[in-house]
Amino acid sequence: MAKSTATFSKKEKEKKRLKKSQDKREKAEDRKANFVKGKTLEDMMAYIDEYGNITSTPPDPTKKLKIKSEDVQIAIPKQADIVHEIVRNGIVGFFNEAKGYGFIKDMQTQESIFVHVNSLTEPIKENNKVTFEIEPGAKGPTAVKVKLSK
Repeated sequence: MAKSTATFSKKEKEKKRLKKSQDKREKAEDRKANFVKGKTLEDMMAYIDEYGNITSTPPDPTKKLKIKSEDVQIAIPKQADIVHEIVRNGIVGFFNEAKGYGFIKDMQTQESIFVHVNSLTEPIKENNKVTFEIEPGAKGPTAVKVKLSK
């Protein structure tokens, strides 16, 4: 007796292919049966309301805003020069002498600023009042020229 060459997976693939083509034919017949000829442009038009939602009704002309073309900015406006204080005051909130880094709490902005032992002009400890300058670092602002304030 000869063994059938059609395996289970081949039969399943054939069933899926036939089912897919049958579904495709049914969808085509549905489109032909439900086809409405003669839709106007107005029936196909969609509008966007003031909240950004798509709607079939046109917008209310009384709610239309008048915008002058001169008021529309196409480019980014030039930023005014921001004057920063060169020397700032702060309090050392944390400093690890073994690892050589810490954080200073800026008195004006109340933000924590990173400080490294290489940026110190004299040794500091926690809760010391210091003066420092800020430079941009790899991960944010960094305090440099840190010294104890008198």
